[in-house]
Amino acid sequence: MNLTFIGSFRLVILFTILTVTGSKLFAQSPDADQPFGFISRESAARQIELEKRFDSELNRNDMDQWMKRLTAFPIHVGALHNKSNAVFIDSLFKSWGFDSEIKEYYVLFPTPKVRVLDLIAPKKYSAVLGEKIIATDPYTAQTEMQLPPYNAYSPDGDVTGQLIYVNYGLREDYETLKAMGISVKGKIVIARYGKSWRGVKPKLAYEHGAIGCIIYSDPFGDGYYKGGVYPEGPFKNRYAVERGSVLDWPIQTGDPSTPGYASTKKAPRVRLEENANMPKIPVIPISYHDAEPLLKALGGEVAPDSWQGALPIAYRIGSGQATVRLKVQFNWDIVPVYNVIAKLRGKFNPDEWVLRGNHHDAWVNGATDPVSGLVAMMGEAQSIGRLVSQGWTPNRTIVYCIWDGEEPALLGSTEWAEDYATTLEKNAVIYINTDNNTRGLLYAGGSPSLEKFFSQIAFSVKDPDRNISVGKRRSTSGFRLGALGTGSDYTPFYQHLGIATLNMGFRGEGAGGEYHTIYDNYTVFKRFKDPGFKYAKALSQVAGRTVLRMANADFLPFEFTPLYRNISTYSTQLKKLGENFDFQPMDNALQSLKNSVAAYSTFLKKRLPDLSESEISALSSMVFRSERYLTDSAGLPGQEWYKNLLYAPGLYTGYGAKTVPGVRQAIEQQASVSIVNREIKRVSNVIIKYSAFIDELIPGKRGERN
Repeated sequence: MNLTFIGSFRLVILFTILTVTGSKLFAQSPDADQPFGFISRESAARQIELEKRFDSELNRNDMDQWMKRLTAFPIHVGALHNKSNAVFIDSLFKSWGFDSEIKEYYVLFPTPKVRVLDLIAPKKYSAVLGEKIIATDPYTAQTEMQLPPYNAYSPDGDVTGQLIYVNYGLREDYETLKAMGISVKGKIVIARYGKSWRGVKPKLAYEHGAIGCIIYSDPFGDGYYKGGVYPEGPFKNRYAVERGSVLDWPIQTGDPSTPGYASTKKAPRVRLEENANMPKIPVIPISYHDAEPLLKALGGEVAPDSWQGALPIAYRIGSGQATVRLKVQFNWDIVPVYNVIAKLRGKFNPDEWVLRGNHHDAWVNGATDPVSGLVAMMGEAQSIGRLVSQGWTPNRTIVYCIWDGEEPALLGSTEWAEDYATTLEKNAVIYINTDNNTRGLLYAGGSPSLEKFFSQIAFSVKDPDRNISVGKRRSTSGFRLGALGTGSDYTPFYQHLGIATLNMGFRGEGAGGEYHTIYDNYTVFKRFKDPGFKYAKALSQVAGRTVLRMANADFLPFEFTPLYRNISTYSTQLKKLGENFDFQPMDNALQSLKNSVAAYSTFLKKRLPDLSESEISALSSMVFRSERYLTDSAGLPGQEWYKNLLYAPGLYTGYGAKTVPGVRQAIEQQASVSIVNREIKRVSNVIIKYSAFIDELIPGKRGERN
């Protein structure tokens, strides 16, 4: 996402001066002092002053104390402390002046009751399947309250079979095995974590005929190969195990027993075997302590160099001599999840909602994932509440959403989004998401139409460890937004409902191996992740400005040039993937989009400031609906819940995004020419409709296409 440096600082400053004086509304430089969306100098000055007051109210000590309280005990779905936290957070938002409530849903959440993994031949070994208590870390001793290591939504199963090592368990790994003449049919595979979302591994194993799947953390990825292990360092020790869901999120998120509709108390439930996103074979995660004897027992060919991990063994594929038994059984319970929904009503446009979210559940204590992002969001809300107590009111309604059940399947956010879909489609201006947060660089992904807006914000916040902005630390010329797949609570808003979205956080300098283990706790966070909560405060500043500017903007700051640029790039990529397809509809649609985007940019710069307040307000109330026009009610092939035709998680990439996924995946899966051409036409029609919508925003161009 880094951009190439394009000039000296002096030239950037000169360019800033020229563009600010040449346009009352939008400056091209990210260093401009005219916030995007604020038309007059007076409204811009008021906003900048408001943000200074907002910054002054942020308190890192509060964030520290909140984290200590919220992570005192395990906070998985169904845990007593999970509900206690929801009540606590709700009370805080009420004290800050928000109209807050706890919204409950009732979701399917399996927990383990039997976990067995035994090496039967050529030697005997029973896996520990547990993590090591650290004497100096009292959180690790909360064994009676912790969920043990497991993969949620694995089916029950008791299988015995020969063991085969499949590297990361990806499509290219199975191609390598095929070339070696090795089949996994009827066997149990062992794959290492990494290179993809964990749910892809059992999915591909099943598709290649395997009867069970073991996933382990190799020290090459986040263990001693990377540095000191806990408690001496931040990386995985021999007994650490990554928990996590293996539900097929790229099919759909949310409660698998209520696909496409809210999990209310009396909601009808489908049989799990009828749901396409349920895994088909039993799955279990293990540590590299438990993986080593299994891998040592493998015979056969030595694995390729790229398959070798960091354990002190020669990694082999398996010849049939190693046999294992894998048995798992679960409690398939319907349990409540507790979303906290806190609203601050807008003064002038109360039916335009700025949504801001972070989840509060974890697999164990969850200091980094998710409470590091949660306390930053709470800091924002507290500061905004203080602004309200001093007499300020936002122009638009601000809605803070603290989700439960994110870890298993984005349960709280998806069920709420499905429950309020009609209202959200009408009122939601933007959804702003955070999750885990540590020291390092600012990363962000989301709707291209928000790129110019967000870039300016990134260049307005100072990096706590550098004498430059968090934006300039990434690039001197502008902040580029990445494409979003899935992996956090933005998914139902962005890809299912078509709501403009941003997802952001800092990372890169707080690396470790605590993810989804008992070691993700307050002790570890304070030592290794973000001592002093400096980057928590920086995240509050970045996300807080995003909320405040969207809530206060004279004209909602959507700009469509980056979308045209992105789609042009995607079109070029797709043409390189296949030459026998009819891309003419997409070429025509892109030309239409180019013309509409150029006309809209000219309108913003030259004509918008001369409109009346009522005309500006009317246009602003239309522009945020642009993202809806990137969706198709039929959804994507095999991913019908996903409605966005430009961005979705790939069927075999998991969290990772596929751009123009209908076309791209059809080509990659070697679908027929007619199917690929059908998908090209579908996405081309969406682009044409999007272009027509942009034209409708410009007075004088409305109705020209009719």
